[in-house]
Amino acid sequence: MAGMPKISFIAEKLPEAGTVVVSVGEGGALGPVAKAIDKASGGAIARAIKVSGFSGKTGKSCEILAPAKGGLERIVLVGISDDDATTSLGLSKLGGRMAAAFGQARDITIVAEGKKEPFDAQMLAAVASGIVLRSYRFDRYKTKGDEDDGGAKKDKAAGVSLLAGKPADARKAWASAEAVTDGAIIARDLVNEPPNVLGPVEFADRCKELEKLGVEVEILTEKEMSKLKMKALLGVNQGSARPPRFVIMRWNGSKAKAKPLAFVGKGVVFDTGGISIKPAGGMEDMKGDMGGAACVTGLMHALAARKARVNAVGVIGLVENMPDGNAQRPGDIVTSMSGQTIEIINTDAEGRLVLADALWYTKEKLDPAFMINLATLTGAILVALGHFHAGIFSNDDELAGWLTEAGLTTGEKVWRLPMGPEYDKLMNSKFADMKNAGGRDAGSITAAQFLKRFVGDVPWVHIDVAGTAMGSPQDDINRSWASGYGVRLLNQLVADHYEG
Repeated sequence: MAGMPKISFIAEKLPEAGTVVVSVGEGGALGPVAKAIDKASGGAIARAIKVSGFSGKTGKSCEILAPAKGGLERIVLVGISDDDATTSLGLSKLGGRMAAAFGQARDITIVAEGKKEPFDAQMLAAVASGIVLRSYRFDRYKTKGDEDDGGAKKDKAAGVSLLAGKPADARKAWASAEAVTDGAIIARDLVNEPPNVLGPVEFADRCKELEKLGVEVEILTEKEMSKLKMKALLGVNQGSARPPRFVIMRWNGSKAKAKPLAFVGKGVVFDTGGISIKPAGGMEDMKGDMGGAACVTGLMHALAARKARVNAVGVIGLVENMPDGNAQRPGDIVTSMSGQTIEIINTDAEGRLVLADALWYTKEKLDPAFMINLATLTGAILVALGHFHAGIFSNDDELAGWLTEAGLTTGEKVWRLPMGPEYDKLMNSKFADMKNAGGRDAGSITAAQFLKRFVGDVPWVHIDVAGTAMGSPQDDINRSWASGYGVRLLNQLVADHYEG
């Protein structure tokens, strides 16, 4: 990817040129390599720490320009707390802060170490992941760089060398971490793409690229979906000039004949709201209404690229919700693939219609061990949780608990909300088996209750990512409007509980 840093791991030696970024522990504690650099620079690091009062606190940095001795251009000190040094998330955030510190430099050496010894291979891989994620920029449609970058586009990739006690071990650890990191970046790219570039067909073509990694990709056309009686999904797309697509991505990484883990994504490539049209203000953000499908695609890349020892399937329904003369109307009744009928109350409650057929297809055709669906489904989830947690709803306590743990590990946090028959009855219709909108009260919960009617007895979690997949607060490892939320979360779940 143009402009993204090129990561390498090299044997520990004192850097002689370029920019050096050094981790510093609490109280200004230096590791062995940092001490050697300080000595070689005539005590420049120690003097800078003393004069600036730099304490090594997380989030703090100190820059030393043109040290008195040696050929280094800069030495940048970046603090990390003792607690952060013990977690992969804390180390990734360190990498993100290091990337921010080296900025536009192109020859960078990273010294990431503890107080007494270098970080091990897994720790260095986490730092490298943070560097790459923080460096991501979606600027392919800019002909000039940002003013704060000097106005010129810098497509030349930075060379970032991390000092490692065992470089071969670090490279092996990075190969796995890089697969997941790239999966998150793929998800970011898909969400960031403009809607005139990425329609259902183009999105499906991007999925097809996963075949290079050994993923089996099947793409269903509108005709094939009609034969399957996916009238809930197809109803959403009938106002668009662009044809819908339904994509099934299979990764068979386990030798055992195990049921596949199923991940299902809402892929509304642009959502006007249909006849129940959205307000004009902010509608441009609705290019990101396929954040669930983007995550599933990025996750399938991650699992295949790191050769995960599981069988997994990614299923995404790709449509566009537009208001032309053929568009679905409030008051229409459609029959889903399951045979259940749905009264359309609000055409802007379209994502659940796509997922209804996608979940039923997955349950009936693929016989999964579980189903986890992701969708930018409701504005109500932002009212409840803001941008800091995704909401989860589940019929399986163990699966929901594992997902919560994975969220704490990766920083892609989730919060479980209730479900129950009193909420479910709010989705009953006078004229059909159910309606597609249950009113303002408990809007995220009633949406989940709707989805549950297409799940059966399969263990299931619904993740509402409306507040986290796009427009979420920027942090140490993401400066993009699209976060790539969910790829690292779900990969962690798989790695923790489903690989031998």
